[in-house]
Amino acid sequence: MYSRLQLATKYIRYYVAASNGKGHGIHSPFIFDFVTNVLNDRRHFYSYETIESLRSRLLNDKTILGIEDFGAGSTGGTTKQRTVSSIARHAAKSKKLCRLLFRIVHYYQPKTILELGTSLGISSAYMASAAPDAKLITIEGASSVAKAAEGHHQLLQLHNVAVVPGRFEDILPDILHEANTVDLAFIDGNHRFEPTRYYFEQLLTKVNDGSIFIFDDIHWSEEMEDVWRVIKANERVTASIDLFFIGMVLFNPSFRSKQEFTIRF
Repeated sequence: MYSRLQLATKYIRYYVAASNGKGHGIHSPFIFDFVTNVLNDRRHFYSYETIESLRSRLLNDKTILGIEDFGAGSTGGTTKQRTVSSIARHAAKSKKLCRLLFRIVHYYQPKTILELGTSLGISSAYMASAAPDAKLITIEGASSVAKAAEGHHQLLQLHNVAVVPGRFEDILPDILHEANTVDLAFIDGNHRFEPTRYYFEQLLTKVNDGSIFIFDDIHWSEEMEDVWRVIKANERVTASIDLFFIGMVLFNPSFRSKQEFTIRF
């Protein structure tokens, strides 16, 4: 994992080099549409306040959960017992990122969504609420956290999301075996090169022309930057979008040649 100073330096370089986030100079119709109607959509959607109210409650919840951490570690540490408030503060995705996930799902309306890394269920709640008719499966390595997330989804009356506890490597093949296709995947789990490449290669077996794969923390470490380069270079990927905090890859045949975009977020 890069230090805070290293990450700050990388972010400054990204910000200076990136397109301004307003669509100027972007000649791809798909990417221009994404920037205009998704990235820059400033509407306040109906689910935001409800989910953020839950987040606020979790940030003050001192309940202790046992954690089995199978990943490269989070910013909150790797202790075996953690409070809900600590998990909410360090592992749950930010409001800014969750709202972008909501807008992506709301705009493209994927039917099958797969998330690797549920945490307390905040990000999956945003995505599930954006497409009530979609089927969302989210995998969480820590069984106690998975159970908590399931309760949070029930509290929010989200009936289109299923939380599956277990190691990604163990669970993902069975889930993909049952799926016809994966329209959208959000990978926020083991932040190492080989596991992330494995998840990507497994997901590739269920890709379609409209699929969108989103990888979290692509600049979190040297390993993540290396695997992000490998993912972008895959022959089936037609376009990639670097938003610094996340990276998106597309398989849309409307791109006649591979294109890479770095856009401010």
